[in-house]
Amino acid sequence: MPQPNMQQMLKQVQKMQEDMARAQEELAVAEVHASSGGGMVTVTVTGALVVKEVRIEPAAIDPDDPELLSDLVLAATNEALRAAQQLAGERMGRATGGLDLGALGGGLGLPGM
Repeated sequence: MPQPNMQQMLKQVQKMQEDMARAQEELAVAEVHASSGGGMVTVTVTGALVVKEVRIEPAAIDPDDPELLSDLVLAATNEALRAAQQLAGERMGRATGGLDLGALGGGLGLPGM
């Protein structure tokens, strides 16, 4: 049985580490947006899962129904986070060549992993 070329494997691992670091840097500045209530509430989240902005149209603010505004903010935030996780999964998947890092002892603490 042929022995694996350790030097070649180490080069591949090093390249994957570099690609992952680059992908993490890109995710830190990449932004996704989600809205609810027909655009009355918009949330912006980075690919690193940081909420950057919450915009609320004045028409969404009803002092007689604060629960509605709360629901709109919650819905937009959850959708933006879901989209950011999907983006992170795609970017990190490309960096790892599709290798499932979640199978390596619970993941590496990366967004979307």
